[in-house]
Amino acid sequence: MASPTRGDPRPRKGRGANYDPHNRFSPTVSVGEDDGWWQDEAPASLATEVREEPARSALSWNTSPDLPFDRSINPYRGCEHGCIYCYARPSHAYWDFSPGLDFETKLIARTGLVERLKEELCRPGYVCRPINLAGNTDVYQPIEAGQRRTRELLAFLLECRHPVTLVTKGAMILRDLDLLKALAERRLVRVMVSLTSLDADLKRTLEPRAASPAARLRVIRALSGAGVPVGTLVSPVIPGLTDHELERLLAAAADAGAATAGWMLLRLPHEVAPLFEAWLDTHHPGRAGKVMSLVRQCRNGKDYDPRFGHRMRGEGVFADLLEQRFRTACRRLGLNTPEAEAAMRLDTHAFRAPHVQGDLFA
Repeated sequence: MASPTRGDPRPRKGRGANYDPHNRFSPTVSVGEDDGWWQDEAPASLATEVREEPARSALSWNTSPDLPFDRSINPYRGCEHGCIYCYARPSHAYWDFSPGLDFETKLIARTGLVERLKEELCRPGYVCRPINLAGNTDVYQPIEAGQRRTRELLAFLLECRHPVTLVTKGAMILRDLDLLKALAERRLVRVMVSLTSLDADLKRTLEPRAASPAARLRVIRALSGAGVPVGTLVSPVIPGLTDHELERLLAAAADAGAATAGWMLLRLPHEVAPLFEAWLDTHHPGRAGKVMSLVRQCRNGKDYDPRFGHRMRGEGVFADLLEQRFRTACRRLGLNTPEAEAAMRLDTHAFRAPHVQGDLFA
C-alpha cells in the first residue's frame, strides 16, 4: 500500500507527522483517491527502516552567520525522534523520500565516517575549529543504540584531541559519559540539551520518540555533575503553544546545572509548514488559528522567513518580547555569565592530525 497522503491524515502511534507530503523534487505527483474498492486501512503504527550509505565525505561546511559553528558531521539522515516542527525535514527530499512520515521512518545510517574524517583532518591546511554533532538530525536518536556511529566519532575525536560540540534531546548521551568526561578534562567538548516544553503530554505528540522533559533535565544534571560543560537550548519556542513556558524552562535547566542558554523561534521551511498545521488541526484545533497568526506576525506575514539574522529569532513586537523575556530570565537565573561562557570555550591548540595508512613516519 502506498505511503499515506494528506487525504489520510490520521495520527500514527509514536510518529509526529500524519502523512507524507509530495517530494518537491519528484517529476510526478501521485494522488490517492478512495473509490470504495480498497478495503484495507493504513496501519496505526509504522516500523522504522534503516539502510546504510557509504560516506563520500564526513564534514559538512556552512558559512551561515546564524550558526556558532562552520562544520558539522551528520551520522544519520532522517530522525526517529519525529519532532513535527523539525526544520531538517525538507532535506529528506534530497534522498528521494518524503519530509513527512518518511523522515522519521525511513532512515539512512552513514558508514565509513571515521575513515573519511581521518582523511579530511589530515589534509594540508586544515584549521582546527569545533565540529558540531550533528546539526541536521539528532545523533542520539533511538537507532544510535545499535549503530553506535556517534560513540565511534567521539572516541576518534578524543584520540586526536579535536574539539566537538553537541546538541541533543536524547537521554542516550549518558551512555557516552566516559568519553565526554575525558573530552571535558581537556576542554574539548560542550553540550547543549534541547528543551521545548515541561508538559509530558504535549511532548508525546510534539516530539514522540525524544526523551521526556524529566529525562532531559536528568541529562543536564548528570553532565554538570561529571564536569561536562552543559547548557540548554530552548528550541523551538512555539508562539501560542509553548512560549508561556520560557521562564520555567530556563529555571528548570539552571536548577539542573545548566550554565548557559539560548533560544530559537519556531521555523517552518518548505513542507514543514503544512505538516505542522496538520498536526495542530489534529492535536490542538482550538489553538491552531492563534498559533499560526502569531507565527506569521513574527515572520513578516508569512509562514517562514529564511533571511539570515531573522530565521532564528523572527521580528516584530512578539519576537522582541520573547527576546526581552529570555534576557531578563537569564540575568535573574545567573545564566550566560562571562565566567560561564568562558568555561564553554574549547581548546583548538591541542589538536594532532591522526596517522593515515601510508604515512611515511607512522
